[in-house]
Amino acid sequence: FGDNMTTTPEQFLWVERYRPRLIQDCVLPESVKKQFAQFIKKGEVPNLLLSGTAGTGKTTIARALCNELNCDYIIINGSDEGRQIDTLRTKIRQFASAVSFEGKTKVVILDEADYMNRDSVQPALRGFIEQFAENCRFIFTCNYANKLIDPLHSRTTVIDFKLAPSDRPVLAAKFMDRMKYILSTEGVEYQEKVLAELLMKYFPDYRRVLNELQRYSAGGVIDEGILSNFQEVNAKALVESLKGKDWRKMRQWVANNVDTDPQAIFRQIYDILLPEVKSPARLVLDIADYQYKAAFVADQEINLTACLTQIMVDSEFK
Repeated sequence: FGDNMTTTPEQFLWVERYRPRLIQDCVLPESVKKQFAQFIKKGEVPNLLLSGTAGTGKTTIARALCNELNCDYIIINGSDEGRQIDTLRTKIRQFASAVSFEGKTKVVILDEADYMNRDSVQPALRGFIEQFAENCRFIFTCNYANKLIDPLHSRTTVIDFKLAPSDRPVLAAKFMDRMKYILSTEGVEYQEKVLAELLMKYFPDYRRVLNELQRYSAGGVIDEGILSNFQEVNAKALVESLKGKDWRKMRQWVANNVDTDPQAIFRQIYDILLPEVKSPARLVLDIADYQYKAAFVADQEINLTACLTQIMVDSEFK
């Protein structure tokens, strides 16, 4: 992995220091990598819309594509500067209208594009794609493709980063190897059992996995001692969100834990909340109801969110 990663000492964050620079090193389904390999073979960057859950490598592979084709590119964060139409218009026009002296293809990567305003910013981008078609391409990354207007869909090649069930064990094993490589390079001792639990907790959010890995590596060793701390932090976050009736924080807890086995997650919620509520009977009934529904629902994340919303409404905490 090391030869094709960005490993400059100035990069403190592991997600940046070990970001793959080549498409072949990205931990992604082979079907996705083959599509990008075709772009490399043709020597062209099409306008792209990359969609999928957070941390699955959308921005990483966009950058790798630009690196391999030696493109001149900029990254604009849609949740920050991408919200302001004037800033966006100025920055993109200045970059896209300037012809590269070396004849390089210019690429604008619009990260978190689903945060951009549908009424002003997104329609303007439709015009930019056409206006600068001769010397500039646009790559949009987003978690929710349906938040982008149809004209952007029709002007881009849409690639879904959703993992098929058959992809998950293969990619998890590859990322496990990546974790071991990083820890060995950083001189951190580890137990494989603990790495596996950390990976399964946040998979397929690779960014979150690496951030947590770096945080727990501060003491120079990753062993079973971090698991109790990990579980305590997880439990505390849930209790605080429900006690404070902070729906957004609860929703974030769901996003971080929904990949856990559905039956196991309801048992975990039961164990965490039972000592915290004044009416255990109401809590048990709510959990049992949604645990039963989990066997039939199409979307486990919505079901789990509904369960915790019900508990937030019904339960009085100590």
